[in-house]
Amino acid sequence: QVQLVESGGGAVQAGDSLRLSCAASGGSFSSYHLGWFRQAPGKEREFVCGATKWGGMIAADSVKGRFTISRNNAQNTVYLLMNSLKPEDTAIYYCALTKDSVLSRQPTEYDYWGQGTQVTVSL
Repeated sequence: QVQLVESGGGAVQAGDSLRLSCAASGGSFSSYHLGWFRQAPGKEREFVCGATKWGGMIAADSVKGRFTISRNNAQNTVYLLMNSLKPEDTAIYYCALTKDSVLSRQPTEYDYWGQGTQVTVSL
């Protein structure tokens, strides 16, 4: 059973940066595709960034050029570096892992989830 634990969230001002971390345990981390999602109050969970097990990266248009996902397979950790934060980035951020053969943007395709970490961006 894979367990994921996020950390690094907090309250910041617009324009600031944050780095989220997600530590994994209980599985073969390097064998899985990973994703970061977020969910704002009253909204559906949405894809933010993803990292394939081969090192490829993708990002949602809303964060492209500002957010970067990276993974350290030796430490079983995935990161989300968020620059130039905006108030609309305010949400609970979740990391997730999928056993599928392809990296998906759909939350339903992910098998394991962390508990989430709150990010609040104010003007």
